Amino acid sequence: MSEKSGKPAFDKPKVELHVHLDGAIRIKTIVDVAKRRGISLPASSEEEMSQMCVVHEPATLTEFLGKFSHFMHAIAGDREAIKRIAYEFVETKAKEGVIYVEARYCPHLLANKGVDPLEWDQKPGDITPDVVVDLVNQGFKEGEKAFKTKARSILCCMRHKPNWSIEVVELCKKYCKDGVVAIDLAGDESLNCESYPGHRRAFEEAVRSEVHRTVHAGEVGSASVVKEAVEVLKAERIGHGYHTLEDPVLYKQLLKQNMHFEMCPISSRLTGACDPDFTKHPLITFKKDKANYSLNTDDPTIFDSTMNSDYQVVQKYMDFTEEEFKRLNINAAKSCFLPENEKKVLLHQLYKAYDMLESTSF
Repeated sequence: MSEKSGKPAFDKPKVELHVHLDGAIRIKTIVDVAKRRGISLPASSEEEMSQMCVVHEPATLTEFLGKFSHFMHAIAGDREAIKRIAYEFVETKAKEGVIYVEARYCPHLLANKGVDPLEWDQKPGDITPDVVVDLVNQGFKEGEKAFKTKARSILCCMRHKPNWSIEVVELCKKYCKDGVVAIDLAGDESLNCESYPGHRRAFEEAVRSEVHRTVHAGEVGSASVVKEAVEVLKAERIGHGYHTLEDPVLYKQLLKQNMHFEMCPISSRLTGACDPDFTKHPLITFKKDKANYSLNTDDPTIFDSTMNSDYQVVQKYMDFTEEEFKRLNINAAKSCFLPENEKKVLLHQLYKAYDMLESTSF
């Protein structure tokens, strides 16, 4: 399923809205940084590290999340490494034909100060979550200048760390005119917001402060998690959302609202979120119903995937046409979190590249 297999499924400009920065780090960079910092990795070569970090067959979300423990300690808390992964991320996306991308990450997971307790085995240092955001912004800006692909950040709250969420929304507010476009909630969907009110308070503050909102929901969790994301957290987009189909009333309501779903086909198979048979994927129903959705890689390092491999999968197993690829990318641009004036420029770029009139509606 790699991009090496044949020509691109869709060789025109693309928009990506759901990809984790820390799930898109080059293995070479991990090995380089670990060597420079004198940090030990579970494997010494790039090839061995790649084998350890990649999920090859359908597994569980827990198994998938465990892969990050192999390498995050090498990157977290290091200024040079954080800026480098952001810069290289833009380069990678430019090569994939992505002209606009929203990358998400939890600043606390890349920090080594003001985080108690740190997820990774790190010595305390001077990299706070605030410093992390600034470093990522710098890397993205330099990447955009070099590769002409625009990258913006979505900052993630983690469901198991409700005490981080208020700081995350405050960072969204601080950097809203400097690279950060939204807040997200990621992690174990069984941890609801009634039991963890810190998330609800953060998202209420996001609404008050006009910070855009997306929420991981209905990936492995039930449709009720999607309902909570929309009704309690006031999500404007849903990350994944496959299990929304289990609640036909909710699904119909969200179709009517033109809710945007950030779909990640290869990811959904390898995390066990969906049936491993792509011909039974919920995305087929979303496509049939002309839903508003995008195609995304989620964590390309862990899935050994690219934008092209996700596009190839839906072309091969779900009968996606070039027309549908154009439609979903225009919907992604319309649903992105850029300011309106920048969104218009992005849409104009797509219409021009697709030889379409700007008034065209699907």
